[in-house]
Amino acid sequence: MAISIRDAHEGDEEIIVALVRELARAEGETSPVSTADVSAYLSHPDSGALLAELDGEVVGLLTWFVRPGLFHGGLWGYIDELVVREPARRHGVGNALVSEIMRRFAAAGCHEAAVAATRGNDPAIRLYNKHGLVGDAVMLERHFF
Repeated sequence: MAISIRDAHEGDEEIIVALVRELARAEGETSPVSTADVSAYLSHPDSGALLAELDGEVVGLLTWFVRPGLFHGGLWGYIDELVVREPARRHGVGNALVSEIMRRFAAAGCHEAAVAATRGNDPAIRLYNKHGLVGDAVMLERHFF
């Protein structure tokens, strides 16, 4: 199977909504994400989405943003969401997505990359560890919806 990675663009909103909702279901939640939300995210200059295709079919999504940070005195990149459709898992799709975004973060001059993973999601944690992301912090969240 040939994996290809590409930037998401106008026209990909519906598949991105479906993938984000699949991620939410896998975590026992629901997501109110809409195509308008995706359009706004993709139009923001410091964020984007990568789509992974296996033999021409979109099977994975990685969303990201880059922003300035003061602690390390430079830019930092953040992996926002990562999801691979169940049938495409264990075929290197997640690895290809993370490899590509880490390459882009380095090329952008980021001083740091970060991601949060749900406790107990050992496959995701192993994947991130493989790319040098380690457990240096705990992410705390509060939802307002």
